[in-house]
Amino acid sequence: MPQKLLEQEGLTSKEAQKRLLEYGENTLSAKKKSGPLKIFLGQFRDLMVIILLISTVLSVMMGEITEAITIIAIVLLNAVLGFVQEYRTEKTLEALKEMAAPAAQVVRDGEVVSVPASQMVVGDVFLLKAGDRVPADALILSSTNLYADESLLSGESEPVEKHPAKTLETDFGPGKLEAVYMGTVITKGRGKAIAAATGMESEMGKIAGMLDDIEEDPTPLQLKLDQLGKIVAIGCVGICAAVSVAGILRGENLFDMIITGISLAVAAVPEGLPAIVTISLALAVRRILKRNALVRKLHAVETLGCANVICSDKTGTLTENKMTVREVVTPDRRLTVAGENYADSAFFEDGKKFEAVSHQGLMSLLEIAAFCNNATASREKGGFGLKERWQTTGEPTEAAIQVLAAKAGVIPQELRWFREREIPFDSDRKMMTVVGGMGSRHRVFTKGAPDILLGRCTRYQDERGVHPLNEGVRSRILKENNRMAETALRVLGFAYRDASSIQGNLEEDLIFVGLAGMIDPPRPEAKAAVEKCRRAKIRPVMITGDHILTACAIAKDLGILREGDLTLTGKELDEMSDEALDRVVAKVSVFSRVNPGHKLRIVRALKKRGDIVAMTGDGVNDAPAIKEANIGVAMGGGTDVTKEASSIILLDNNFATLVAAIEEGRVIYQNIRKFIRYLLSCNIGEVVTMFVGMLMGMPVVLTPIQILLVNLVTDGLPAMALGMDPAQDDVMELSPRSSEESIFSGGLLGTIVFRGMLIGLTTLSMFVAFYRLYGGVEAARTGALMTLIVAQLFHVFECKSETHSLFGVPFFNNKKLIGAVMVSGGIAFLASENTWMRAIFQTIPLTLNQWLLVLGASLIAPILSALLLKLGREKPLENPVPMKTVRIPRSDSFGG
Repeated sequence: MPQKLLEQEGLTSKEAQKRLLEYGENTLSAKKKSGPLKIFLGQFRDLMVIILLISTVLSVMMGEITEAITIIAIVLLNAVLGFVQEYRTEKTLEALKEMAAPAAQVVRDGEVVSVPASQMVVGDVFLLKAGDRVPADALILSSTNLYADESLLSGESEPVEKHPAKTLETDFGPGKLEAVYMGTVITKGRGKAIAAATGMESEMGKIAGMLDDIEEDPTPLQLKLDQLGKIVAIGCVGICAAVSVAGILRGENLFDMIITGISLAVAAVPEGLPAIVTISLALAVRRILKRNALVRKLHAVETLGCANVICSDKTGTLTENKMTVREVVTPDRRLTVAGENYADSAFFEDGKKFEAVSHQGLMSLLEIAAFCNNATASREKGGFGLKERWQTTGEPTEAAIQVLAAKAGVIPQELRWFREREIPFDSDRKMMTVVGGMGSRHRVFTKGAPDILLGRCTRYQDERGVHPLNEGVRSRILKENNRMAETALRVLGFAYRDASSIQGNLEEDLIFVGLAGMIDPPRPEAKAAVEKCRRAKIRPVMITGDHILTACAIAKDLGILREGDLTLTGKELDEMSDEALDRVVAKVSVFSRVNPGHKLRIVRALKKRGDIVAMTGDGVNDAPAIKEANIGVAMGGGTDVTKEASSIILLDNNFATLVAAIEEGRVIYQNIRKFIRYLLSCNIGEVVTMFVGMLMGMPVVLTPIQILLVNLVTDGLPAMALGMDPAQDDVMELSPRSSEESIFSGGLLGTIVFRGMLIGLTTLSMFVAFYRLYGGVEAARTGALMTLIVAQLFHVFECKSETHSLFGVPFFNNKKLIGAVMVSGGIAFLASENTWMRAIFQTIPLTLNQWLLVLGASLIAPILSALLLKLGREKPLENPVPMKTVRIPRSDSFGG
């Protein structure tokens, strides 16, 4: 930082204007973003969408206006949804800009004037007071009890005490106690500072730059649907050409064969697939919302199912974000403190309940905790049978010890002392003192850092009374203090003395009464959620700005940090190359004292090795890593910047909610595979019916209008209902699938082709049977049409499981599917039995015997599949696909 830019008396207006032209405005800039029209048109670049648009044109050419309108509606729906999601992501930097201060009190020409924060320049001297948002990164010139809330940058909620810089050549960077940062808030005190970095050079600007440089990758599902689109495109061209050429070689009319080939190619396109994917994802979003997670980007739902690493912030996500006293030590006792609810509150010694009122020294400690305190604690009614809980206001540490006192019934308002004087805590003394009065008596109540406080004590109190403080007792107390600190407890010491006056040096000749150790405790449900992750082969990783000891203590308690795992600090990360980080990142379970750049490096290192990463956070410091992650997860109480960068928002800030959302992600992918299997099997059945029939010299088996009926009846409601199948019991017991795994993995493609061929051959056999038994092409086509539809409706139930046949699936756990099949079956029945519909679809009415023949023939394929599955060489694994990578014998690929 050049010395010439740091004039402590402020700048002149002329110099400020000169620097404004030289350095630019104090604003956050960004690369030029795509306009709304460009974003909307970009939605039509997907290969599947292009195929559907071509199908629309072909449908119009064939006179199938209804199908054309249906397809174009599906395409437009997907385009609008994609546009909304992409356009919303453009708002991230706008939210970041809003966090800049609107104005600043700046020294110009020797006077304090208010100027827009955007006009501030490096070298400007400005004033700060409680409630101000800091307008630029700056070094502190002078301060009085100055505290800043830097949670949006550091992730830690407690305000940081600030001190004047000893030299203006201080190495500037994040986390400096002699500096304040753009966008942070002054919570207490006042001060004067000199701007050292503005605009994009500030810490906030660097975060904005990181956000701007991050490009969003397509989700695994989008990649798989693109892969499917390529397969469908090749298949459609091949089908159209093969059918047309075969018919022409057989002597059929050229134009009729081209129309038939085109109609079959259109039939082969699963035009319902994008709509069903969209609707299934939307329904999953609703289910996830009921579990307290708001999904902002639709395709992120499915990506959750791939996640194999969750990088979680500590404070408020894995912990409760409220300090709680866990241990109290007096010179003669070591007690644990239990109870989140009022009725459960208790002190324990060696597992046995301990009555606080029986210990004179403990009661003195609790009295100090309640009186030397500016926080409040009260009982909050639970209602509806819920237990009473503690409601607190004030600084977290003070609130924790106020609750500690209240648990033993020591309430400030009920004490006999009234407050006469307060000596606030400061970083030099590391103590706070309140003087209480009662008539002519005065008592000094002091709390503070144990090692400092002990130096001011000459006596101690236990349950027997007050005694001189000898070196043995002092050593034992310090040893207890170190033990508690090593378990990541924040330790406070407590002391008192009676005084003849409220003036003079009151913090001496004190009587020591004990220590209280507190921590931000883990959420009760977080431990179970971590265990659920472990069973699901998902690796939880803690990334926090907190101290390494605190982070490791919480991580061990939750099961995140296990034997053999590594930990890294931000300082160690700075000393590591990217290559070195790549080598160890898979073994690190805790990252502590990290900044925004560190978080971004960690996520990129994990993605580089092929992990699908979910990243949680709530502060601006988390936004770049959240945007870079495969699944960015913001906290409901977090900043707007983080929310805009995220894919999912946890409304209750709970790690367990994220695990529940991952479970839904796994379910939706399983269901997507189910209806892809169903749709493609049905389409292949139609293609086999038409193509093989033509090769065998039969008349055209189904007319274009009959093919359209099949698509409308089978591709719509049943496939959609299949996408709402409930989760299987073991969905979170299986390993996450690889993001590179094909959507047809685990033999699914073989199953689809084989079942499609069975459906097609069954339909052809019924065409031949009806033609011979009942005479006439119209009767044969009716029998074939009904067989094709009924066989597909049976097959939809087979698609509920990849390891069970039609006769082993749970039929009644998806009532929507049963309803959809009944509606589709009813439409097919009317197409044969209703006079008006018969005229449209060129069918004849069927007798009871003919319907029984259709039903019997339609069951041939499921029965054959069940037999093949039963005769398989290996016992089928329960749902090995898509979550587990296992070898399946080729014969299993042909099962239901």
